[in-house]
Amino acid sequence: MTMLDLDLRRVYGAHPTGVAVVAGLVGGEPAGLAASSFVPVSLDPPLVSVCVAHTSTTWPRLRTLPRIGLSVLGAHQEAAGRRLGARTGDRFAGVPWRSTANGGVLVPGAAAWYECGVERHVPAGDHDIVLFRVHDLDAASDVPPLVYHAGGFHRLAPPAPTR
Repeated sequence: MTMLDLDLRRVYGAHPTGVAVVAGLVGGEPAGLAASSFVPVSLDPPLVSVCVAHTSTTWPRLRTLPRIGLSVLGAHQEAAGRRLGARTGDRFAGVPWRSTANGGVLVPGAAAWYECGVERHVPAGDHDIVLFRVHDLDAASDVPPLVYHAGGFHRLAPPAPTR
């Protein structure tokens, strides 16, 4: 790894992001990955995006599914974030999940969830930007999000009381 690569990782890590699980049913079993690059994109049409590394071994299994679930993890779901972000092993071992009628996989208790279909892939360096069309969604206003920052998971502090 070059010095520029290390600098990029350090500086990119200065930007806090939410943690999203991208998952679907493959052969009747959940398959998924954790992404800190989830971004709402458009209201009309309803689009969201995730960046996926070309080296991902999971994305090729998901990319042709008719529906994919995106779960924005809650602050209480750090263990699930670590498990689903693992590079090896059964990512869903010990992680509760449910499937939608269309085969998307969601993590219950998440701060928000989306059921999506792949709209388009946009090549972007060593990643693809995957645009998803939103077909269904909901949020739990009482669940604060899990945040990824500087190489680790964090929780947002509640706002200071105003006078």
